[in-house]
Amino acid sequence: MGGVNVPRLVLAAPSSGSGKTTVATGLMAAFTEAGVAVSPHKVGPDYIDPGYHALATGRRGRNLDAYLCGPERVAPLFAHGAAGAQLAVVEGVMGLFDGAAGAGELASTAHVAKLLRAPVVLVVDASSQSRSVAALVHGFASWDPEVRVAGVLLNKVASDRHEELLRDAMEASGVPVLGVLRRVPALDAPSRHLGLVPVAERAAQAVEAVRGAAEQVRRGCDLDALLALARTAPPLPVTPWDAAEEVAPEPAAAPETASRGTARGSAAAAGVPARRDGRCGDGVRGGPRRPVVAVAGGPAFTFSYAEHGELLRAAGAEVAPFDPLRDEALPEGTRGIVIGGGFPEVYGPELSANKALRDEVAGLVAGGGPVAAECAGLLYLTRELDGNEMCGVLDATARMTERLTLGYREAVAVGDSSVAAAGARVRGHEFHRTAVTPGAGLEPAWGLVRPERRTEGFLGGVRGGVHASYLHVHWAASPWAARRFVERCAE
Repeated sequence: MGGVNVPRLVLAAPSSGSGKTTVATGLMAAFTEAGVAVSPHKVGPDYIDPGYHALATGRRGRNLDAYLCGPERVAPLFAHGAAGAQLAVVEGVMGLFDGAAGAGELASTAHVAKLLRAPVVLVVDASSQSRSVAALVHGFASWDPEVRVAGVLLNKVASDRHEELLRDAMEASGVPVLGVLRRVPALDAPSRHLGLVPVAERAAQAVEAVRGAAEQVRRGCDLDALLALARTAPPLPVTPWDAAEEVAPEPAAAPETASRGTARGSAAAAGVPARRDGRCGDGVRGGPRRPVVAVAGGPAFTFSYAEHGELLRAAGAEVAPFDPLRDEALPEGTRGIVIGGGFPEVYGPELSANKALRDEVAGLVAGGGPVAAECAGLLYLTRELDGNEMCGVLDATARMTERLTLGYREAVAVGDSSVAAAGARVRGHEFHRTAVTPGAGLEPAWGLVRPERRTEGFLGGVRGGVHASYLHVHWAASPWAARRFVERCAE
């Protein structure tokens, strides 16, 4: 096993709304502009913040999720993403110790910081306090002795006098103040029903916001001290994650195959029937062909994990991006389609107006082409979304609602499909304010087993080639999904 020695910091906060994203993005941009190669990371399943991180650093933003990928993969995935970097900045999620509901520290920022052996810098919203800030920091620094809270950035400070009071109070805490940032409302990124507006939807404004955040960080933070702190992180005794190794056929049973014997029982326990058409797929057959897999992007489909494309390529696919808002045809030679999450509800009329592409998607499905669709992709495949005609691949309709569905899920594949064998178990995440009617097809995609039991999603197309669901799944934890999908595309 090799070792990885990348200087690193984890930016955390006592709670959401403290300004982590602005400060973390500004820090990434300030170091990048100073000539430091920065690797950006985000704790949890967030898709939007990594877009701002990528804009700040010029490198793909990557997620570190101990629930979706398992704690054992966090450090290898970090090492893979940080390869060649001189500094890694990891933005936390929610409050420092907030993790998966009912699972203790699992998937919290503190948990990831421990897995990475990284010092933590606490971003504190000081806008409504003075001396109390020292008590708050002391509590966070002493709560878990395995988490090294090694510095504080005081955010949203009102004035010079306010800063003086805060610094005086912090002297007794034992935690150094590494930066003081004033409140600058113009830097606040716009939000809507699922959080920040993605970079792809506000390119020019996003560039300006990142530039402003970098300037604020340069004025208020001790970059030399922060870099010195990052260099105190010890080497990680891990081998970097490698997509090619993950999708390589195994001499013994693959993870999904090995679990089949007991997983069918899990499907039954979830109250859902399992299909038995015998489909199996652990490798890419057919020699050197590289089937074209079209991956949806553009403003309406901005949610994706970097590792998904890497796994598809490693499994033998040629990955070709396309924009359902603007492209009237799928990439030449497309054999399968991956449609991730995003905001099709914001672009319903525009997506509907692109009938040529909708017809191509439906035609590919009718011809046996596989489609893997998550959340926004599911909506795009329905008959209509808020009255706007969609692809019509699924016999369902979709609409916006007032209800937010949010949380981690455990699920078992109900039937064989282009991404999973019947009985395969996954962990996923739901995050949407839309509803699909019906909520599951006659052949559902998943049987949810925790925290609730219900069927969800749709299998369709030729031999279950369409797999559509609200569930976001990280393929780094189930690389057989990419291997299986590319195999189906190559047939």
